[in-house]
Amino acid sequence: MPSLIKLIKKTYKMVRPRERKVVMDNVASLSALQAITYLLPLVILPYLFRVIGPAKFGLIAFAQAFVQYFMILTDYGFNISATKEISLCQNEHAKVCKAFSSVMTVKMLLAFLSLVILGIIVYFIPKFRNDWMVYVLSFGAVIGNTIFPVWFFQGTEKMKHIANLNIAGGIIFAFLIFLFVKGSKDYLIVPLVNSGVFLITGILGQYIVFRKFRVAFKFPGYANVRKQLKAGWDIFISIAAINAYTTTRVFAIGLLTNNTVTGFYSIAEKIANLFQTFPLVSFSQALFPRLSKIFHRNKLKAFKIMQRLQQITVNTSLICLPLIFIFAHLIVRVACGGDYGETVLSLRLLLISVLFVSANAFRVQFLLVCGKTHIYSRIHVIMAIVGLPLIFLLIYSFSYVGAAVATVAIEAGIFTITYFTVRRLHF
Repeated sequence: MPSLIKLIKKTYKMVRPRERKVVMDNVASLSALQAITYLLPLVILPYLFRVIGPAKFGLIAFAQAFVQYFMILTDYGFNISATKEISLCQNEHAKVCKAFSSVMTVKMLLAFLSLVILGIIVYFIPKFRNDWMVYVLSFGAVIGNTIFPVWFFQGTEKMKHIANLNIAGGIIFAFLIFLFVKGSKDYLIVPLVNSGVFLITGILGQYIVFRKFRVAFKFPGYANVRKQLKAGWDIFISIAAINAYTTTRVFAIGLLTNNTVTGFYSIAEKIANLFQTFPLVSFSQALFPRLSKIFHRNKLKAFKIMQRLQQITVNTSLICLPLIFIFAHLIVRVACGGDYGETVLSLRLLLISVLFVSANAFRVQFLLVCGKTHIYSRIHVIMAIVGLPLIFLLIYSFSYVGAAVATVAIEAGIFTITYFTVRRLHF
């Protein structure tokens, strides 16, 4: 523990005072957001699991995993490529307006394409047609996510807007769920409320961009649209590949088993994701635009900062994750309101994959910072090609346990490839 504190202090001193303030303010905002958005599910998930039952809970989780593919399509990697572009030109208003207009145009076109694809799937495939209302109501979250300019706020390093809007949205969501969902027959209210909150926060996010940042929207020409599509392509392929072995786990369980098993596994994955992302994602998102600027000034310094941040993350994970593993049974009992061995086993296996993710988080991000998007993309595409068949094979053979085992194997593979790739970088 003393060595960990010393390492944090050394890393802290490597960054300029003004840069520290900007980063720490953004970390504080995003950490507050994550604390609220993860605290609320700790209250909401047990309530929903008990009130609507594992089967309906699993159906909603399956629908959310399904529409997540459309969120990936509409995001198109802009949370990385557009964030970086905005961060480098944020003091040039005309360029900011041009980038914003181009990105939003592409995102809206992709949202329309997603709606068409959803309609075709729901109409022609019986599994989806039988519960079509769940999927249609869930799709509102895609529209809300499309118009919420998270990439813009990250690029301008004004992440308090992300935090404020999402915290308010999370509280409203929790209030409405407790107010209106009283039994299994009310399960459709869950995706309806979720989509409504996404839409409201998205609209308010746009209002802030136009009102506070004075951004003017002008329909971009074909050249600007093409430029954004090209800039985000490698990232999009990477994120699509990543979700091919993340989102697909719940989706594949829903296809190959039943809603009840999907419910047991999905809640284990939600708990594991909580420990995987909090507060790591806050630091990662807050540091990305700032680390990009440091890299443009001093490549070696940026590399050393990344190495120390990664070491801090590993040391912290080695302290925290074993404790979570030991108390997994208690955590599941609190979250689910009962003793569910399937969820406990899934959680413990998934915690191993969380360790690999934590041990790789800043290293893999550094590939984007230094412009190695093609390498970043190639790593995840390769693992998607290997991992996707592995997920379906292991789920078919071992049900929900297969999904967790496949996750560990895939994340271990990504860690190994990334580790040796970054070691070969020279500055």
